[in-house]
Amino acid sequence: MALTPIEREITNNCFKNLRLIATDMDGTLTSQGKFTASLLQAFEDLIAAALPVLIVTGRSAGWVSGLVSYLPVVGAIAENGGIFYSSDSEPVALTPITNLGEHRQKLAEAYQRLKLEFPQIQESSDNRFRLTDWTFDNRDLTVTQLKRLDELCRSMGWGFTYSSVQCHIKPIAQDKAAGLMQVLAKYFPDTQCQQVLTVGDSPNDASLFNPELFPLSVGVANVLDYASELIYQPAYVTQAVEGKGFCELVRFLGVGCEEQ
Repeated sequence: MALTPIEREITNNCFKNLRLIATDMDGTLTSQGKFTASLLQAFEDLIAAALPVLIVTGRSAGWVSGLVSYLPVVGAIAENGGIFYSSDSEPVALTPITNLGEHRQKLAEAYQRLKLEFPQIQESSDNRFRLTDWTFDNRDLTVTQLKRLDELCRSMGWGFTYSSVQCHIKPIAQDKAAGLMQVLAKYFPDTQCQQVLTVGDSPNDASLFNPELFPLSVGVANVLDYASELIYQPAYVTQAVEGKGFCELVRFLGVGCEEQ
């Protein structure tokens, strides 16, 4: 996968009209699973530069409801497009669910069917805090196995995606781009898609890299680990991985961000 290094394009005018950064969290903002002081300072610097951050993550509703209260961001989309948490309003379901209990039961049944063929998979620790999807840990699963899991989910009428952390059984139409489009329309009506910079690192971020929806997209360098697995590729890539890559991007945008 030959992606354009971000430093080759930063002198162009393609970034001059940015109004929002929509970014994945794990593997994109985190460094070895943690937030760093440099990352938190980058958030503050972006706010000072009138360039707010919206997190778009596969993490659970329970986790994200807490994070959005503490991080200096304008909001966060949880469960790969399932729910939106604003920093100053009530959460909004982006995937309509008529009966939550019944929905969770059907997801649990789908998971048990996957375990018949893949008995080694283990439910994620945060699965109990989820509403729209069901997750299990992505541990030592091969690309071939992940493709088979996708096939099994689709045969049952479910979608499937995965990141470096988790695998997700989800409603077929639920993905990060679909959720972000809904949030933009309702909460950021004056922001056009071409004014949004999307950032990510894993296959569950691929919809954010769709150039027809979001022409400005960046993958932190560890996105290269999934070279053959992305449906869409980011327009640009950083040199550094994970949170360091995000801070690299922020520096190229002309906003202060210390080296980690």
